[in-house]
Amino acid sequence: MSLLAWIIFGLIVGVVANLIDPKPSEGGVLGAMALGIGGALIGGFLGSVVLGIGISGFNLSSFFVAVLGSMLLLLVGRSLREV
Repeated sequence: MSLLAWIIFGLIVGVVANLIDPKPSEGGVLGAMALGIGGALIGGFLGSVVLGIGISGFNLSSFFVAVLGSMLLLLVGRSLREV
């Protein structure tokens, strides 16, 4: 995927992850993009290592893996902030 496609994909995934999460996010649109892109990278890596599923473009499995990675990134980030 091109850089613009990753940014758009990250924005969509970040917004969805923020909507799923019960605590309000403070990052705004840029925070949602960073969360989505980071989550896509983490989810893609873990998905390919554990399940054999990676980020392959705009499809349902890539979206699911990226949202799970974003939720994991949110959880780890919040737990580190509380320490």
